Amino acid sequence: MPGKMAVIFGVSNILWMVLAASQAFKIEITPESQIVAQINASVSLTCRATGCEAPSFSWRTQIDSPLNGKVRREGSTSVLTMDPVSFGNEHSYLCTATCGARKEEKAVKVLIYSFPRDPEIQLSGPLEVGKPVRATCLVRDVYPFERLEIDLLKGDRLLKNQEFLESAETKSLETKGLEVTFTPTNADIGEALVCQAQLHINEIDANLRKRTMTKTLQVHISPRNTVVSVSPSTRLQEGGSVTMTCSSEGLPAPQITWSKTSDNGQPQLLSGNGTLTLIAMRVEDSGIYVCEGVNPVGRDRKEVELIVQEKPFTVEISPGPQVAAGIGDSVVLTCGATGCAVPSFSWRTQIDSPLHGQVRREGATSTLTLSPVSFEHERSYLCTVTCGRRKQEKTIKVDLYSFPRDPEIEVIGGPVDGEPATVRCSVPDVYPLDRLEIRLLKGERLVESKNFLEAEEKDSLKTGSVEMTFIPTVDDTGKVLVCQAKLQIDEMEFEPKQRQSTRTLHVQIAPRNMTVLVSPSSTLEEGQSVNMTCSGDGLPAPKIQWSRQLRDGSLQFLSENATLTLTSTRRGDSGIYVCEGRNQAGTGRKEVELIIQVTPPDMQLRASPSERVQEGDTVTIYCTCGNYPKTWIILKKKAETGDTVLKSVEGAYIIPKAQLEDAGVYECESKSELGWQFRSITLDVKGRERDYVSPGFLMLYCASSLLIPAIGTIVYFARRANMKGSYSLVDAQKSKV
Repeated sequence: MPGKMAVIFGVSNILWMVLAASQAFKIEITPESQIVAQINASVSLTCRATGCEAPSFSWRTQIDSPLNGKVRREGSTSVLTMDPVSFGNEHSYLCTATCGARKEEKAVKVLIYSFPRDPEIQLSGPLEVGKPVRATCLVRDVYPFERLEIDLLKGDRLLKNQEFLESAETKSLETKGLEVTFTPTNADIGEALVCQAQLHINEIDANLRKRTMTKTLQVHISPRNTVVSVSPSTRLQEGGSVTMTCSSEGLPAPQITWSKTSDNGQPQLLSGNGTLTLIAMRVEDSGIYVCEGVNPVGRDRKEVELIVQEKPFTVEISPGPQVAAGIGDSVVLTCGATGCAVPSFSWRTQIDSPLHGQVRREGATSTLTLSPVSFEHERSYLCTVTCGRRKQEKTIKVDLYSFPRDPEIEVIGGPVDGEPATVRCSVPDVYPLDRLEIRLLKGERLVESKNFLEAEEKDSLKTGSVEMTFIPTVDDTGKVLVCQAKLQIDEMEFEPKQRQSTRTLHVQIAPRNMTVLVSPSSTLEEGQSVNMTCSGDGLPAPKIQWSRQLRDGSLQFLSENATLTLTSTRRGDSGIYVCEGRNQAGTGRKEVELIIQVTPPDMQLRASPSERVQEGDTVTIYCTCGNYPKTWIILKKKAETGDTVLKSVEGAYIIPKAQLEDAGVYECESKSELGWQFRSITLDVKGRERDYVSPGFLMLYCASSLLIPAIGTIVYFARRANMKGSYSLVDAQKSKV
C-alpha cells in the first residue's frame, strides 16, 4: 500500500510539472488584434514569448503573401516593421513561436487608410459680383474613399454634401471632390467658404478622421463708373497747364493708368497714377487721352479730348460785362489788351449812336468816361481791339438807376385825435420806377404796400408814393411809421437797393373844453376892474389869445396871456370878448359878453287896478322907464318850468279876465345904453264863488277868449315897428356868463 501511494504521488508530480510547463509558455502580440495604419507611415508589430528561454519565431500573412516588412529578433521578442505602409500590408499577420515541442501562434489584422492632407478649395475664376463661379472641394490621396464624406459650406449655410459609398474595384489612392456653382453678391465679401472632409473609420483617432479647409471669399467688382475731371478746361491755350484726375469704382480698387492714343492708334503709357498733370502745353499735345481702371476681374476706360490752341492776345473790359450807373454819377469804362505789343482801340455803341463820352488812350489801355451819366448813356458799348491781322471785341452794357434818397414820410391832417389823417410815403427821383416796391408799416404791422410794375417808363425820374388814411387815437402816440422802399434789380450791382425812413407818431388833440372865468362878473358898473381867465384842454397845450369882436365881425387882438385884465372899465369896453386856444391840431373858442353899466333912469313896474284882484277882473301890468330914448323893455312871467316872455305894448300887458293861473311873479327888464335894470311884482288872483253858466254862454265865452288875444296880437305887430320903449326878443334871449 505504501508503495502504491508513492507511485501515485510521483505520477501526480510529473503531471503538475508538465501542466505548469505548458501554462508558462505563451506569446503576446502588440497590438492585440487589429491596427489601422496610415499609408506611407511606419508600423511595427511586436510578438513576445514568455515561459521559454529560447523561443523561435516566424511571421507570415494569412494568405501567404509577402510580408512587405522587416523582421527583427530581440531576445524573446520578434518585431515586424512595415515602413512605409502600403497596400501590400493590408493583411492579417500571424506570429508563430516555438519552444521545444511546444508551439504558440497569434494573429493581428492590419488595416490601412490614407487621409494625409486637408481638403483643397478651388475656384473656377476670380469672384465677381453678379457673375456665377464654380467652387470645387478636393480631397487628395484618400483611401478607402467609400468611407469619405465631404461638406461644402458658405459661412454657416451648407451648399452641398456628398458621400462616396461605391466600392473601389482596385486598391488605390483616389482624389475625390464635389462642385458647387453660385453667384457672388456684395454680402459675400469677407464670407468664408468651408470644406469639411470626414473619413468614417472609427478605429482611428477622431482628430485624424476629420479635416477642414477654410477660404475667405475675395469677391471682386469689375471697374465701373470711371470718371475724369479736367482743370481748368479741355480747351487750353498754348503754354498752359492742365490737370486731369481719374477715378474708378471696383473691388479691389482698380489700378489707374493714363495713356494717349498715338497717330498709329497705339496707346502710349503716360502715368500709373490717378492724376495726370501736363505743363507747358503745345499744339501737338492735342489728342485723345485715355484713363483706364484695371483690377483682376475687368477694366473700364474713359476718354477725354484735349485741344491746345495757339495763344491769342486777350482783351478785358472793366468793370465787367455789365455795370450799374447812377444817374448823375461818373462812370469810367476801361478796355485793356494783353499779349499784343501795339494794340489799337475803337469805341462804339451797339446801335451806332453817339458815345456822349470822352475817350483816352494810355498805353495798352483805352478808357471811355461818361460824366455825368444820363438817359442817353443807357446803351451797350463795344470796344474793338486790333492787333496786326487779329481783332477782338468786348461788350459792356451800361444800366441806369436812380435811388438817391431815403423815403419821405408826410402826415397830412395832424395827426389829430379822432380826425382822419393821411400818411404818404414818397420816394423821389426813382428810375426805373417799375422795379420799385414801397411798404408802409405802423409798428410791425404792414398797412399798405405797392409795386409799380405797370408804370410807364419814359426815360425820366419819377416819384413813387403810397398813401394810407387812418383815424389816429391817443394810443397811437409813440408808435413808429416805417416806410421801406426797395429797388428790385437783382441783375445790377449797386448799393443801397433798399432804403428806409421812420417817423414817430405824436397824436395831437385840438383845443377843447374852453372855459372862461370872469371875476367879479361879466356885468359891471362903469369904473370897475375885471379879470377874464381862459383855459382849455389840448395836446400840445394850447396857446391862449384874447381878442375883441368888432361890429363887422372881425377880431381885434388884445393879448396872448391866459388872463385878460381890464382896469377902470368904461361903457365903451362893453362887447363880445373872444378867447381862442390854438395848437397844431386846431383852434378852440369861447366868447364872453362884457356889460359895463352906467346908472340908468329909474324903472317903475305896477299892476292896475291892484296887485290883488279877483278872478275874472281885468288887470294891466305897466313897465315904464321914463322918457329915456332907445330903451328896450322885456316883460316876463316867472315860473319853475321857465320864464315866459309877455307881449306887451309900450310896456303894458293886459290880462282881460284874470284866472287863478295868472297869479305869480312878473319881472320887467329894461336895457339901454346906460345899462340894465330889473323890477318884479307879485300878482295875487283870488277865486270867486261859482254860478251856473248856460252852455250857450260858455260857448260865447270860449270864442271871445280866443278872439281877444288874436286881436291883441295883430294890434301889437302893427304898432311894433313904430313904438318907442319896445323890447328886442333877440336881446332878451341872449345868455349871460
